[in-house]
Parts: sequence; structure tokens; C-alpha cells
Amino acid sequence: MARNNPAGDVRERLVQAALGLFAQHGVNGTSLQMIADEIGVTKAAVYYHFPSKEDLVEAVVTPYLRDLAAVVEAAEGRHRRADRLDTLLGGIIDLLVDNRELHIALQADPVIRRHVDGRPDMRDLGMRAGLLMMGTRTDTHALIITLIVSGGLAYASTSPYLADLDDTELRRELHTTARRILGIKTPITQH
Repeated sequence: MARNNPAGDVRERLVQAALGLFAQHGVNGTSLQMIADEIGVTKAAVYYHFPSKEDLVEAVVTPYLRDLAAVVEAAEGRHRRADRLDTLLGGIIDLLVDNRELHIALQADPVIRRHVDGRPDMRDLGMRAGLLMMGTRTDTHALIITLIVSGGLAYASTSPYLADLDDTELRRELHTTARRILGIKTPITQH
């Protein structure tokens, strides 16, 4: 029989509250007291689980990076370029759509941006994903296309202009458009 883990539940609730508040107010605009108030615990409870705000930022970012690493590894395991790209694009798009609050914070908050950019594992994942998108081409044109696709996916997934699209339609449109930009033929779908 599974046991409840109250400490784990509080920790997860703190991470989720921090993520929402970071997306709204930024890391520097979010106090530990605000996070505590959000879930109805004391500031001491926040300190118990996260001795510093940096520890909280790490807890917010780490699950996403772990999921991104799994996507990149799965794509690297595919043999055909089109299959590698579909695996990579599908996984990245899922992460973007499923983690919109985090991406808003990643795009806008300099503290989170510095934290992520300073992680060697993130730089490595970015390079590996970029190489998967570029394929055998290493020229400037291929690099620019890769950067446009990467940045475009990140921006479009959180854009208020696309807020009316349901998740399924957004995923499909992002995937189809990225494939076109990367020069991968999109299969004809039956209606």
C-alpha cells in the first residue's frame, strides 16, 4: 500500500507555487514569504525544503532539463534523419506546450536564464539538439535555420497570439511548421 509523503507533497507544492510566481513576478520579485503564502505554509517550511532561493530555482528547472535530456537521447537513438527530427521536434514541442509557465520565466527572467545558461549539461543538450536539427550541414545557413526553429518554437508556444489554439492544434501546427523550415517533407494527412 502506497503511503502519503506529506514532506514530498509540500516540496512539490512549493516548486509549483514558485514556478507560477516566478512567471508572474520574476525570481527577484518573488519573496519566499510570497511562496509560503501561496500554499499556506510558513516561511520556515520553505527554508526547510529550500535553504536558498537558488535551490528553489534549481528545483524548478531540473525536472525540465531531465525531460529534455530524455528527448535528445531518444532522438539520437533514431537512425534516419527524418525520424531523429520528428522525435526531437515532437519531444521539444511537448515540453514547451506542457511547461508554458516555465518557458515564460525562462524567456523573461534573467536569474533563471543565467542559471540555465550556466549549467554545462544545458549547454551540452543545446549543442546536441542543434546538431540533430542541422544534420550533416554545418554551414551558417543551417545554423541560422536551426536557431530560427528553436527560438520560434519557444516563442510561439507561449505567445498570446496563439492562446486560443487548443494544445493538440498548437502541437500539430508547431511540428508542421518546424518540419517545413527544416526542409523535411510533411506527410499528407487524410481528412
